[in-house]
Amino acid sequence: QVQLVESGGGLVQAGGSLRLSCAASVRTFSRYAMGWFRQAPGKEREFVACIDWSGGSTYYADSVKGRFTISRDNAKNTVYLQMNSLKAEDTAVYYCAAAPGYYGNNWSQYEYWGQGTQVTVSS
Repeated sequence: QVQLVESGGGLVQAGGSLRLSCAASVRTFSRYAMGWFRQAPGKEREFVACIDWSGGSTYYADSVKGRFTISRDNAKNTVYLQMNSLKAEDTAVYYCAAAPGYYGNNWSQYEYWGQGTQVTVSS
């Protein structure tokens, strides 16, 4: 069983930055690829970014490429999402997720999910 706890969300003005963290309670964290997804009111869950087991490979949605950076620290069982140049359309609840044996943007392949953290960008 993997428990994920996100933090770092909040209210920020357009153009600002936030860093989200996701702490995992599992001894084998380095065996899981990790992803960030988001869901805005009235919209479907959307892939944001993912990172492989070692942190050597990353993949981003086109909408965030060049503005967001995903990283992980396996010694701390934590994955991060640095968000820069935030836009109003980035407003959503952000979820981290863990996938054993899968690395990609398909949310249905992620087995464990956090409770989410709200990010609100004011224009």
